[in-house]
Amino acid sequence: MQRIYLDNAATSYPKPPAVTAAVQRALQEEGAAEGRSTTRAALRVHEVVARCRERAARLLGADRSDRIVFTFNGTDSLNLALHGILRPGDHVVTSEVEHNSVLRPLRNLRDRGVEVTYVPGDRDGRINPDDVQRALRKNTRLVALIHASNVTGTIQPIDRVGEMARAAGALFLVDAAQTAGHLPIDVSRSPIDLLAAPGHKGLLGPLGTGILYVGPGVESQLVSTRQGGTGSDSDDDRQPERLPDKYESGNHNVPGLFGLEAALAWIEEHTIAEIRRHERELTQQLFTALAAIKRLRVYGPQSPDERVGVLSLTLDGFEPQELATILDASFGIETRAGLHCAPGMHRCLETLANGGTLRLSVGPFTTPADINAAVAALRAIATN
Repeated sequence: MQRIYLDNAATSYPKPPAVTAAVQRALQEEGAAEGRSTTRAALRVHEVVARCRERAARLLGADRSDRIVFTFNGTDSLNLALHGILRPGDHVVTSEVEHNSVLRPLRNLRDRGVEVTYVPGDRDGRINPDDVQRALRKNTRLVALIHASNVTGTIQPIDRVGEMARAAGALFLVDAAQTAGHLPIDVSRSPIDLLAAPGHKGLLGPLGTGILYVGPGVESQLVSTRQGGTGSDSDDDRQPERLPDKYESGNHNVPGLFGLEAALAWIEEHTIAEIRRHERELTQQLFTALAAIKRLRVYGPQSPDERVGVLSLTLDGFEPQELATILDASFGIETRAGLHCAPGMHRCLETLANGGTLRLSVGPFTTPADINAAVAALRAIATN
C-alpha cells in the first residue's frame, strides 16, 4: 500500500537525506560530546554545533549566533521562556487558542501567583490585537502568542501585537512551532524578544531538538531554569551568565544537532520563499477540492495567504479518530485526529465536544499527487 504522509504539523517527514547521514556520522564516526574535550573529534563536533547555531541565527535574522539557545523541543523552549521570565505578581497576556505547551506552564504559574489574561479567538482562531491592547496592565511582564495555529493554520498578527507589548514595556514571546521553516521570520525587524521553535517540524531536523531565540537585553531578565555543567567556568559553582551557556546545562543532543545543521543547510539552499510558495499552492489545492465534498466542513481562513499548510476538517457521520483510522488502514494516508493539544482553539471552532477535528498538514516533500489521493479518499468515504 502507498504511504502518504500528511502530518507535518506533528513532525516533518520525510527528512532531507543529508539529515539521516549527519545523524549517522555523529553516532558512528565522531561520538564526542560538545564542549567537553579538545580532541580532534570533539573539535569537529564543536564546529558542526557552532555552524548549526549560525544557520539558525541567519534563518531568524538574529544579530548574533549566541542568541540561539539549543533546547530539546519547542515545549522545552517555551518552558524556559515562561518560567524564566515570570514571577509572582507579574501579569501575562496570551490567547485562548494557544497550544498546551503555553497553556499548561501558564496554569502552573497561575497557581504560584502569576496573573494571566486570555484574549479570545474568532471562528478561524484569529485574535484581535485590540483585545490584547485592552488586556495590557501596568504589571504586564509578558505577552505570549502562537504565530500560527496548529489546528487551522491561521496566522496571527504578531507584528502588531509585538508593537503593543513593546509600547507597554512588556516582553513579547512568539511560539513559532508551525512557522519556523515555513514562513519568513526576521527578529531584527519584528518586535520579538523571545521566539521558541522545535527542530523537528518545519526546521526538518530530528526529534529531540529545539531552539529559543533570546533578544538583546532579555538575558538579564531570563533566569536559567536548569543549572549544571556547561564545559565552561568549571571552577565556579555558579551558573555562567553569558549566552548561550547560561541556558545550556548538561550534554547537548549532538546527533540531533548534527541532523538539525544538515536540515538548516537544506532550507538555506531551497529558501523559505520557495518552501512557502510550494506549501501555499498545496494548501489552496487541498482547500478548494475539499470544499466541494458534501457533508465535509473545512475550518480556518479561506485565503492561503492567511494560513500555513495546516487544515482541519470534520465529516458528518464520522468521529475524527474513526476517519483518521480509515484513511490510514484503507488508503495509506497518515493524518492526525483529536484536539491537537489546543482545547481553546476547538472551543472557538465548536468542535471540542465532538472530539476535535481531522488535521492534514503539508510539508516541503508533499506533492500535488498526495493531495489528489487524500481528496479522492475523503470523497470516497463521504459518498459510501
